[in-house]
Amino acid sequence: MNRIEELLEKYWNAETSLAEEQELKNLLSQAEGYEEEKEMFSGIGVLATEEPENLTIPKGKIRKLNASWLNWAASIAILAGSFYGWRVYEQKQAEKEAYDQVMMAFALIQTNLSKGQEQMEVLNDLKYLNTTNELFETTLKK
Repeated sequence: MNRIEELLEKYWNAETSLAEEQELKNLLSQAEGYEEEKEMFSGIGVLATEEPENLTIPKGKIRKLNASWLNWAASIAILAGSFYGWRVYEQKQAEKEAYDQVMMAFALIQTNLSKGQEQMEVLNDLKYLNTTNELFETTLKK
């Protein structure tokens, strides 16, 4: 009885080998009780021996793909892929051109800003003068 319980536990956990399943069937056929398990194993045995009846494979119309349609589909796919690739390339080129133009504008601004700062050097020298008289080198006569 202990061995039957052990094998049933392994069977329900799907851990038995074919030899253990055969041993379980033999032990169940000799033991008293276990009616549900005996019915299950006898039902499995009956199902294993049955052959299907009136099994016919329907002979419907089997559609085959025409090779010319596949050629057309492949051509269209290649054309669509090429068009998409071209569009992506053109967009990248436009982005690069816009970036280059912005960089040129920044360089021009930097150049003009440097020129303006050079012209302001003269005024930096004037900020150290104390009075307008010194600026115009005039002296007051007393």
